[in-house]
Amino acid sequence: MLRLYDYLDSGNGYKVRLLLAKLGLAYELVELDILKGASRTKDFLAKNPNGRIPALELEDGTVIAESNAILFYLAEGTRFWPEDRLARAQVLHWMFFEQYSHEPYLAVLRFWYRHGPMDAARRQQEPDKRERGEAALEVMERHLLSRSYFVGNSMTIADIALYAYTHAAEDGGFTLSRYPAIGLWLDRIASDHGHVPMLPEGYVPERLG
Repeated sequence: MLRLYDYLDSGNGYKVRLLLAKLGLAYELVELDILKGASRTKDFLAKNPNGRIPALELEDGTVIAESNAILFYLAEGTRFWPEDRLARAQVLHWMFFEQYSHEPYLAVLRFWYRHGPMDAARRQQEPDKRERGEAALEVMERHLLSRSYFVGNSMTIADIALYAYTHAAEDGGFTLSRYPAIGLWLDRIASDHGHVPMLPEGYVPERLG
């Protein structure tokens, strides 16, 4: 059976859990408390030397790290990975966008707000991160004004990659009501077959400091 090393409050981990659910794949979830250094132990570093979650361990013991790489692996031969060459390049485009222009701002502010400490150094960095996060949301909003999904006419792993931290952006102080096209897209993803929420009901995030 597949084994997923994860931290529930991680959007990067949620990407993988969401795709696994939509594909109906069984897996063992191994929760690691990254706030207490559980991804930096000798045993886990032997699996992923970068010491980060998520990491997917295959049946033969091979470990795939990096959330978007895991999505690519799982999506091969499914409805979430297009057959068309150009469409595949466009999926890559949006997944690179997510990692370089989106996640570093929406995810970081969400982590700071939820887990703290929101100290003076982070307060100083916040305006720049918020501006860049808003810019990413504006790019997404414009793109979605004329289409239902990021690539083609159906959901791909580009949508799953972007959904994870976008749907939780208000945790980081972003106002999603300013982006109606994004709102419709979020509803579309959530209503798709096999959807699962990121967190169990009543989940309370740990705080540092």
